[in-house]
Amino acid sequence: MFGGIDPALLIASLMVASVPIILAAIGELVVERAGVLNLGVEGMMIMGAVCGFIVSVQSGSAVLGFVGGALGGAAMALIFGLLTQFMLANQVASGLALTLFGLGLSSLMGQSFVGIRPPSTGAVPLGPLADIPFFGRVLFSHDWVVYASIASVAATWWVLKATRTGLILRAVGESHDAAHALGYKVRRIRMLAILFGGAMAGLGGAYISMVRVPQWTDGITSGAGWIALAIVVFAAWRPWRALIGAYLFGGISVLQLNLQAAGARIPVEYLSMSPYVITILVLVIMSSGKGKAALSAPANLGQNFHASR
Repeated sequence: MFGGIDPALLIASLMVASVPIILAAIGELVVERAGVLNLGVEGMMIMGAVCGFIVSVQSGSAVLGFVGGALGGAAMALIFGLLTQFMLANQVASGLALTLFGLGLSSLMGQSFVGIRPPSTGAVPLGPLADIPFFGRVLFSHDWVVYASIASVAATWWVLKATRTGLILRAVGESHDAAHALGYKVRRIRMLAILFGGAMAGLGGAYISMVRVPQWTDGITSGAGWIALAIVVFAAWRPWRALIGAYLFGGISVLQLNLQAAGARIPVEYLSMSPYVITILVLVIMSSGKGKAALSAPANLGQNFHASR
């Protein structure tokens, strides 16, 4: 114990708190690697949260709840994809509109589910591993989504770096005209990436409403989608850096709660806003003229593709 804070509990809580951000950030990273800028992550996450919550309560199954959350996020992403890839709407404006739409629709859908608890998502039974002092609590006492989030980072890194699919995806993001000239279906590739990003954001939202805060309240995501967007930039569009960034933000969020519980002589307001202030500072540093992230963004990020050009 350090000043009333248990390090093992702190690290274990950090891993849980980071899961929604990891899932949403990895999804958005794939979308941006394909050259699409989707600022509607917050809207997709909160729709995933409400859809997952409703499906889990109605079906009594946590697994079906996560499936429902992924489908809810993918449905929102489908709207964004149709607007930007086929109607050639502005990507920034469409993403912002998607967030506002998701916040309003989720509030309407969740009105009759306030005060209800969803089915629990239990820890993966790892037997004697969970009894190891310190490490058992930190590494081997989590639910399956925690391990799935880390696996998604590894899988995304491998696909982007070592497979033909990843090469095509990156080529579309760097030069959609060149990719089209080589015969690749740019719109189809981008739509699939957008749907994947929406499903991952929906999973992250469902994890918030079903595990982290097992209840439904309006605005339950509390800006997690915007943090995921910032982490993609912080990570310079690299999956493992996104994992580190998510753990950094999750650690700050959990630490400020533990400091409040330990009676730290710091105003609660400062502790509550610290994760967001640090995220803003990271964004400013990484997007400055000297920041490497400014040089590693996909060349066609945010640009619509039209085959006749």
